[in-house]
Order: sequence, then structure tokens, then C-alpha cells
Amino acid sequence: MAVGGLATILVVFLIAAFASFLSPYDPGKTDVSVKLKAPSSRHFLGTDQLGRDVFSRMLHGSRISLSVGFVAVAISIFIGILVGAVAGYYRGWVDALLMRFVDIMLCFPSFFLILTVVALLGPSILNIMVVIGVTSWMGTSRFVRAEFLSLRERDFTQAARALGVKDRRIILRHILPNALAPVFVTATLKVASAILLEAGLSFLGFGVQPPSPSWGNILTEGRTYIFDAWWLTVFPGLAILVTVLSFNLVGEGLRDALDPRLRGRR
Repeated sequence: MAVGGLATILVVFLIAAFASFLSPYDPGKTDVSVKLKAPSSRHFLGTDQLGRDVFSRMLHGSRISLSVGFVAVAISIFIGILVGAVAGYYRGWVDALLMRFVDIMLCFPSFFLILTVVALLGPSILNIMVVIGVTSWMGTSRFVRAEFLSLRERDFTQAARALGVKDRRIILRHILPNALAPVFVTATLKVASAILLEAGLSFLGFGVQPPSPSWGNILTEGRTYIFDAWWLTVFPGLAILVTVLSFNLVGEGLRDALDPRLRGRR
């Protein structure tokens, strides 16, 4: 299943990369004479209420949905690694202070915190990327902290410290590469969560704003015509479902592959 998920993700990547070549129409071009047309040989996934080709909008929407997912996760992973590494390596009051801050952040419902911040800053692609990233790093920081607490006591770390190697070099060159395995799993699962968050925000009107297409706002525009134009909700919903499921399957596969306890049971 993990291999199938990876193959699906690669297909989605290729679609996003070559959306301009694969798209038969301009995703923003309107033609009210063909509005709300069902899927046909001319319009593979039908048209929306403004006569725009849904297939073309879905192709270009994949770029935005994937961009939001990966940029938001990159921000989240960077903050999580930074906080977790400092807390796990230095321990003591530094660890206590940073972990209490993590606990405070975990007390806030993430989705409502994101809604509040986006409402204050205004909905835009950049704001959504940043807000999702800075509100979803806490789990990563805990994983990294746990790995650092264990690895800082290993012989290779003690030997580097005895040789007078600076803390920054020990963290970056000796401990961090050995602590990244759970981070890869977390990052894969977080991409799926970020895509879902973007779709949810767009569905509520706080995400990517028209005329820029994303799977979430295509789904939002279709809810008004859900009984008259089923394709406006079914196809973007399926795209979100398949993509998120694929990332989750790859994340589970990575976890099984990187966990030595699971390998030992086979």
C-alpha cells in the first residue's frame, strides 16, 4: 500500500509540474454559454457556474494544494527541529521552559487558532502557508527532543564532547542526522494534514481566494450546486481524498521501515 501511495503521489507531482501543458483550457477563462455542463468529451470533468473548465482548474489547483502542504510542513519541521534539538541537548531549565511553551501551544485548538490568525492577517496563499507552519510544529519538537535526550548520552557524542567539539557542531553533525528518522515520518503525515487544513480553510472562505484555483475553493464553489452539478464537489473531493490517503500510506510505510522493533517482528 505504501508503494501504491508513493506512485500516486508521483503522479500528482507530475500533474502539478506539467499542469500548463496538460490543461486544455485557461483555468480562469469564463464562458457562461457552457456553464454547469456535465462531464463530456469536450470538458472531461464538466464546467462550473461561470463556464470554466473544471479539469483545467483541478490541474492548476494541484499546484497550490501541494505548495501549501510542503511549504507549511517545511516551516513546521524547521521550528520543531530547532526547539526540540535545543531542549533535548541542553536539558535543565532550557528544556523545562521550551516544553512548557509547547504545552501552552498544544492547549489551543489548532484549527480555530489558524482561523483566528488568518482572519486577522487576511486570506492569502503566503499567510496560509506561514500560519499552518507556525501552529503545527509541537509534535515534531517532542519527537526530536526525545531522540536528542537519548543520543546525547551515546559514546560518539561523549567522545566528540571530550575532544572539545563545539555544541553547535555536535548538534548539527553528530546528533541531528541520527534523529531524523521519526521526523521523515512526521513530515509525510503532516503534508496530508496541511492539505486538509488548506481545503478546510478554503471551504470556509478563509483559504486561497478566487480566481486562483485550489481543490478547497473548487469544492466550496460547488456546494451551492451540489444537487444540480454533482461533479463540482465529487471530483475535488476525490482528489483531496486520494492525495491525503496516499501521503498517509507512505507515512505508515516509512514508519514500519524505519522502526527496528517492527522489523524485528517480521
